Amino acid sequence: MLQTYRPENADLIVNINGRLVHRDEAGVSPFDSSVQNGDAVWEGLRLYNGRVFRLQAHLDRLRRSAAALSYASIPTDDGIRHELRRTLEANAMTDGVHIRLTLSRGIKYTSGLDPRINNAGHSLFILAEHKPPVYDNSGVRLITSSLRRPPTNVLDQRIHSCNQLTSILAKIEANAAGVDDALMLDTRGFLAETNATHVFIVLDGVVTTSTTCACPEGITRDTVLEICRTHDIPHEVRDVSPEEIRAAPEVFCTGTMGEIIPVIELDGQPVGAAAAGAMTMRIAAQFRQLTRVEGEVV
Repeated sequence: MLQTYRPENADLIVNINGRLVHRDEAGVSPFDSSVQNGDAVWEGLRLYNGRVFRLQAHLDRLRRSAAALSYASIPTDDGIRHELRRTLEANAMTDGVHIRLTLSRGIKYTSGLDPRINNAGHSLFILAEHKPPVYDNSGVRLITSSLRRPPTNVLDQRIHSCNQLTSILAKIEANAAGVDDALMLDTRGFLAETNATHVFIVLDGVVTTSTTCACPEGITRDTVLEICRTHDIPHEVRDVSPEEIRAAPEVFCTGTMGEIIPVIELDGQPVGAAAAGAMTMRIAAQFRQLTRVEGEVV
């Protein structure tokens, strides 16, 4: 799965600390923490028919991530909403849009790691693109990565950080294998996520996903669990072994960028019937219904 260039994004207006500029004229200081150290947090939002789905949940996670990194300055939710509105209006965007919010510790007065050299306040970047879900609806093919997701006492993955080198290295493995993405395990050998999405299995009629001990808290993941609760679908959050993943007749991935998509192959072997299963389709339909009726106009 390789995302392709979309001509309608040629003249995007992006938001750099409140300045609306053409994508080709956007600039970020080499002293910004996002550039120097990957010291930034982010959220991916999706715009459906003029409404941002689960915006408050995304803003809450952004704030938790920034607080976990002891950012001295964090923009208010209303302030972010204001800049989102300006960005979407500048691009005349109403639907089929993916928005990336990036919040960094801000600009340093000299190079270095010490957060005390950041005294200019945070930096906020907003990039909105015309971008439908990025995966083919027929499903994705995965390999199991040789890399492991670090545990909380190494790097807490619940911090939604821009430091994504582990994911990039896993994606390189997937590219070399000619598949879409890589399944990642934690250091104990249990399911974490893929390099880009959360993972659910359906085994013996139970929808199951991993804990967040080695992966971020996902907004789409939480929505799927909510759908299960609302519709009395048996579900669990627990450690999931590779053997259970291979035995499951249905596996699917979740995320704002790609929504809900079946896994049709893992390590060269078909998953179930190599197509979306009944439970995957049921949950995906319920998710689409939520995106049609929910969301916040910014």
